[in-house]
Amino acid sequence: MDVQETILKLREELNQHNYNYYVLDKPTISDYEFDQKLKQLQELENKHPEYFDENSPSQRVGGAITKNFQTVAHEYRMYSLDNSYSKEELLDWEKRVQKVLGDVSLEYTCELKYDGASISITYENGKLKRAVTRGDGVQGDDVTNNIKTIRSIPLKLKGNFPDKFDVRGEIILPFAGFEKMNQELIEIGETPYSNPRNTASGSLKLQDSAEVAKRPLDCLLYFIIGHKLPFNSQFEGLEKAREWGFKVPKEAKLAHSMEEVFQYIDYWDVHRHNLPYETDGVVIKVNRFQHQDELGFTAKSPRWAIAYKFKSEQVSTKLNSISYQVGRTGAITPVANLEPVQLAGTIVKRASLHNADQIEKLDIRVGDTVFVEKGGEIIPKIIAVDFSKRPDNTEPTQYITHCPECHTALIRTEGEANHYCPNFYGCPPQIIGRIQHYISRKAMDIEGLGGETVALLYNNHLVQNYADLYDLTVDQIRPLERMAQKSAENLVNGVQNSKSIPFERVLYALGIRYVGETVAKKLAKHYKNIDSLSQASLMDLVLVDEIGEKIAQSVIEFFENQENRIIIERLKKYGVQFEIVEKINPDATDKLLGKTFVVSGVFEKFSRDDLKKAIEDNGGKVGSSISSKTDYVVAGDNMGPAKLEKASKLNIPIISENEFMSLIDSNN
Repeated sequence: MDVQETILKLREELNQHNYNYYVLDKPTISDYEFDQKLKQLQELENKHPEYFDENSPSQRVGGAITKNFQTVAHEYRMYSLDNSYSKEELLDWEKRVQKVLGDVSLEYTCELKYDGASISITYENGKLKRAVTRGDGVQGDDVTNNIKTIRSIPLKLKGNFPDKFDVRGEIILPFAGFEKMNQELIEIGETPYSNPRNTASGSLKLQDSAEVAKRPLDCLLYFIIGHKLPFNSQFEGLEKAREWGFKVPKEAKLAHSMEEVFQYIDYWDVHRHNLPYETDGVVIKVNRFQHQDELGFTAKSPRWAIAYKFKSEQVSTKLNSISYQVGRTGAITPVANLEPVQLAGTIVKRASLHNADQIEKLDIRVGDTVFVEKGGEIIPKIIAVDFSKRPDNTEPTQYITHCPECHTALIRTEGEANHYCPNFYGCPPQIIGRIQHYISRKAMDIEGLGGETVALLYNNHLVQNYADLYDLTVDQIRPLERMAQKSAENLVNGVQNSKSIPFERVLYALGIRYVGETVAKKLAKHYKNIDSLSQASLMDLVLVDEIGEKIAQSVIEFFENQENRIIIERLKKYGVQFEIVEKINPDATDKLLGKTFVVSGVFEKFSRDDLKKAIEDNGGKVGSSISSKTDYVVAGDNMGPAKLEKASKLNIPIISENEFMSLIDSNN
């Protein structure tokens, strides 16, 4: 089998496995086997760029940067839907339809209305050509690079399909993925996202498609539009779309009367809570295209479709008190303590009040009867106050001015919604929270030590910071509540074993604000050790790939703090890893020492990663963007025009991969 045939066969296999996993939810190979096949494909494509295909499965990992999203006119306008909120309104709509069509037998396609971001994707000759957001319905933003990273969207279709058509779908973020993303934000002291819909919509406009690829986005298709389509109705179209490889929700149903539509609505009004993603209603469409054409459109909406919106499940209950929680970064979160009430299948006792602005906006007071609903069907929130039931002589809620734990005066930075306790090293929840973060699985992963035990150690004055963990002895721990000889030994051994944890995870464990797992890896790889990182300037940090000014400023503030420096020196003495342990390369030289290179394009003899490694192996530095500090740009085929323009403007030498090899040889 020749190289081209191997590449084509691998692409076909990987596309099928993507379809099995992300559309059918029936994988036939392990993640490891998939990754190995993908790696093989990437290596072959890098060595043979003449077989490059923008719709190869290897392109799903992203990496393209879009500074400005181009505005594109929709070939077929994206209309909005009229909403209805009662069955009577649906019957009125049916009468209007029948008035236009006359006495005909009508069928309706019923589909769940998914709460996400609408997208229009154009396919030509079975390949994904372009993806455009709804925008104002007439034109939207070209987000093709980002859409290609969503694995349930086929890059290449199966079967027999028209030469050109558009599909319409909803980009959604399933609850499980949304909760995982929020947990990661909470771990680095960031404010979690408010709801899956806004997060999905915001993801489409991220400039770096590699970041979009990390988000567990999904696409549910609901409509196909084009000329001379090989089917005559909405429901047939959905079935055809499945055959071509699209993810079409199985919940769609063909109804032969409005009575069957009502049955569908009643069923999903109850069972929607069991779905893995948000839905806020049902879309009812006249099924046959012939009837749709006759009905046409108003200025804003199709006359042949209407949305029935579910009522958000709300309950009223009494607000008994407001308490305030302190996070590990010092952020204060007000919490409403409610009279327990049943809501969407669970008992709700507490709801977030977010911040002082929200309390003032709703004029919430203790003793009020409040309306509660589940925001995004997940997090309980107070949406309003029943003022008709407000007790006499209540006073407006005064937001606390001092920390509820350590009584330090709170601060609120201009432009931020939250109040903070600045007593970073004396406030118990902050201290305990930082140690709990340090020992967590993705950080130091200390076996035998959990969150409750950390609080126990702190409350018994055995630890005040995470460096104190390394001084603990079995004799100190054993007398504590719920502790025995074996558990004490496991804890001490777990702490000692953490000394082998690699530097990038130690850096994440330190709990520097905004430094999550990915940022920690970037900083560790770039600076190699804690000393170099601690001495970096703001400008140096900002020049590191994916490090913005907010992260850079936070890193600098962390190392400027005397307490942090003392703790790090103690951890060094205990043997914690504060430098990258690199494999010794016998071919390493310092031929390119002091030189900074930027790599752009597709190469024949090197993969981009191999080229970057060759630069670093010879003492050079790889930059992520061209600046006045760049010494050379190594350019392959398809070099980005913006980089080419900037390099030319700054008079930076642009060299080929052959010239790069000569540069290394000339230094011998």
